[in-house]
Amino acid sequence: MSRHNGKRGGTEGPSGVELIGLGIVLAVAVVLPLLFGIWFDAARHTSPVGVGVGLLLGIVAAIALIYQRFKRYW
Repeated sequence: MSRHNGKRGGTEGPSGVELIGLGIVLAVAVVLPLLFGIWFDAARHTSPVGVGVGLLLGIVAAIALIYQRFKRYW
């Protein structure tokens, strides 16, 4: 008979290294599109369209990365 430890899927949570890596990846996923949006707005004089689109793309990318990396723990 196997023990389950009360966790779904029988896996442990993410390690500290995985969480640090996630923090770095999320920062890059949000900041790079945002910086591109700022640059685009400055080049095309379309403020705040580029910043908004860049921020939206960064948030969507961050959510996708969180899901992809941590779906095994759910």
